[in-house]
Amino acid sequence: MKSLRELYRIGFGPSSSHTMGPYRAAERFFAGNISADRFEVALYGSLAATGKGHFTDQAVRSVFPEGKCEILWYPQTFLEEHPNGMIFRALNDSGEEIDRLKIFSVGGGALSENGCQEDTPECYPYRSMSEMLEICTQQGISLWQLAEKFENLDFLDDIYAQMVETLKRGLSAEGVLPGGLQLPRKARSFYLKAQSLRADIQRTGLIAAYAYAVSEENASLGKVVTAPTCGSCGVLPAVLFYLQKTWNFSGTEIRQALATAGMVGNIVKSNGSISGAEVGCQGEIGTACAMASSAAAYLLGGTPRQCECAAEIGLEHFLGLTCDPVAGLVQIPCIERNSVAANQALVAAELALISDGHHFVSFDDVVKTMLTTGHDLPSLYRETSVGGLAEIMRNK
Repeated sequence: MKSLRELYRIGFGPSSSHTMGPYRAAERFFAGNISADRFEVALYGSLAATGKGHFTDQAVRSVFPEGKCEILWYPQTFLEEHPNGMIFRALNDSGEEIDRLKIFSVGGGALSENGCQEDTPECYPYRSMSEMLEICTQQGISLWQLAEKFENLDFLDDIYAQMVETLKRGLSAEGVLPGGLQLPRKARSFYLKAQSLRADIQRTGLIAAYAYAVSEENASLGKVVTAPTCGSCGVLPAVLFYLQKTWNFSGTEIRQALATAGMVGNIVKSNGSISGAEVGCQGEIGTACAMASSAAAYLLGGTPRQCECAAEIGLEHFLGLTCDPVAGLVQIPCIERNSVAANQALVAAELALISDGHHFVSFDDVVKTMLTTGHDLPSLYRETSVGGLAEIMRNK
């Protein structure tokens, strides 16, 4: 598994796979072809189908000199490796090709070329949650302590600082989200109304407000942290911020919770997928819920096995969730899903904590099932914006 730095990336929304990934690919290609006269970028499959709603063209064009980049859209053509395919071409003044790059945006801002993800070193020797739990049990350590054996976790302080900055910015913002749906921001209203709710339901309102705040900032092309993606970036910050305010957890404890969540996300990224275009929203929202569930379980005193149990509950009940963004925007149903998943994460943690952590279906089993289920989903339910809720809304 790779470093947690590859999982938690700071960048601009609304999509890690459709905005951050293509932007990084464009930067890489332009750096090697600065002298080219013009550029052509072909977008394929899901990347093309929802690229305009995700502002992919704006992200790519911003890298190249103004007026020198042409975007070609091929939503019906899927390249062999991944639904989010791109082909970059550098041309001379005669229109002759001088360089070409075929590359894929595989989720979370990560890129893949020729079947191999970016050439960054492996950080962890483990390939499954069961392996990690065995080490934790043998050595009497937590998941975050296992992570600390292989990399310095201090950078997670900056990750959480950005999460909180985004959340607070979203709580104070008002207006309409960009993209054409004329969807009003709701985070500030939710937060204010939650103050007057009775205690037993106030938690739902506050967590919803926090998740909406981050997700609405993402939808507005704001600065966010992939956790594990932009589309699911509101879940983990909402849970951590709520717990910190409620229980007064220290920055050190939050860092440890982030590392715990990161180890969970890393397993999904290694053995499953966090790409909505590849496996549907279960890979994004489901993984985010699993990460937040494990983080909450840790903060509330859970053992490594209970953290694994919480992650399993968090992911299992999003199996089969489709990715069906209305108008190709990361707004409906994406923002509300962040709110639901954040609330469900605390429920999953509580269920795990009242158990001994032993359960029939393992987290590794659920990750494998999620990948299989995702591949079995028809493409119209995997971020193409032509099925599910997207189709219903288009016909209204």
